[in-house]
Amino acid sequence: MGQVAWKALCLSLFDYKTEKYVIAKNKKVGVLYRVVQLSIMAYIVGWVFVVKKGYQDVDTSIQSSVITKVKGVAFTNTSELGERLWDVADYVIPPQGESVFFVMTNLIVTPNQRQDTCAESSGIPDALCYRNSDCNSGEAVAAGNGVKTGRCLKVGNSLSGTCEILAWCPVEKKGRPKKPLLANAENFTVYIKNSIRFPRFKFSKTNVLDTTDDSYLKTCRYGPDHPYCPIFHLGNLVSWAGSNFQEMASEGGVIGIQIEWNCDLDKPPSECNPHYSFSRLDNKFAEKSVSSGYNFRFAKYYRDAADVDFRTLIKAYGIRFDVMVNGKAGKFNIIPTVINVGSGVALMGAGAFFCDLVLLYFLQKSNFYRGKKYEEVRYVVFRCKGACGVAEAFEISTLGEEFPLKRGKVDSYAQELEEGSRSRGTPHTHDNIKNLEGDSALWLF
Repeated sequence: MGQVAWKALCLSLFDYKTEKYVIAKNKKVGVLYRVVQLSIMAYIVGWVFVVKKGYQDVDTSIQSSVITKVKGVAFTNTSELGERLWDVADYVIPPQGESVFFVMTNLIVTPNQRQDTCAESSGIPDALCYRNSDCNSGEAVAAGNGVKTGRCLKVGNSLSGTCEILAWCPVEKKGRPKKPLLANAENFTVYIKNSIRFPRFKFSKTNVLDTTDDSYLKTCRYGPDHPYCPIFHLGNLVSWAGSNFQEMASEGGVIGIQIEWNCDLDKPPSECNPHYSFSRLDNKFAEKSVSSGYNFRFAKYYRDAADVDFRTLIKAYGIRFDVMVNGKAGKFNIIPTVINVGSGVALMGAGAFFCDLVLLYFLQKSNFYRGKKYEEVRYVVFRCKGACGVAEAFEISTLGEEFPLKRGKVDSYAQELEEGSRSRGTPHTHDNIKNLEGDSALWLF
């Protein structure tokens, strides 16, 4: 018996099983099924493959280098500086521009500062005093310019004064000019050279068009007529970011220049070009917000004939430009293609499952369709009377329930057994009957 069981198990390894389909003649469910199929197909073809290019391998690890070069000159005539011509070396900080460069548009100049003692600025709360004891010697002035010497300096018969400090004197006292000193910076230009590389595909490109015209970079300016020209007017950059250049030049600010590379490497390399966008990055919550603007201080140092150091302090207001580069490249690859096709096939199966739920549980004839889709496995038992010359036939379900069979049903089982035996080439013999408990027999198929 054990050998027979093992033999049957081994032979079953080579059996092929296939699904049995039930065709439901229901137009409502049929139309629903086709609509679901078409929707899934439209999603896979339209969105996954056409819009998202699901057939491509994508590289988002872009490697980028940015070089900037500003050009332009301006002439000013002020009481502090007199007549002066400003060129790139004067107003661009740092002079070697990279992904961030600053253009000075306004400034406060405090010339000829020396290491000395002088009165602190009256606009600093920690420097206010009424007597010398209010100025502790050696104590730094909070948010001030130097260290207290212990003296309280008063002007005339004033009751209050300011502490004397050791600092670079005289200290800065002037306010910011309302009009920008370098208002002509609006007409300056900046050349932005961006080189990128996608390491996965070993693809490199720059934002400078391949052209044999030597005068192209001298004459082109970025705009609708030249969308791939890398030379920009500073005034246009601020305008495209939604701000006014003259207002921004007075107190300073930050402009973001976004360079986006979206390259389809299944197309020629000449079609891989950058797209530019511009935005204001500094927080300008209100027109008179204390947090608005952008400024910093720097100094230029000198030494006179008496070997005494002095300096010119400059508080610079201006516009900082941040160049940010993002991008991705895609190229056909069989692996993502197969994965997305497989996902689409799985979605088709989900659509069929949804329609099955509607057919089997949400229609008026759901019970009828469930009875046709799900079959209960039963076997036939003949209980003999006497010497088994006359027998009663029963169907036994997998739950042990007995269902008496009529004569017609018995004949159909007999015919099925006969046809099955004939198709297998085995005659209908007593070997097809298995004894059960002495007085019953199981008809095997």
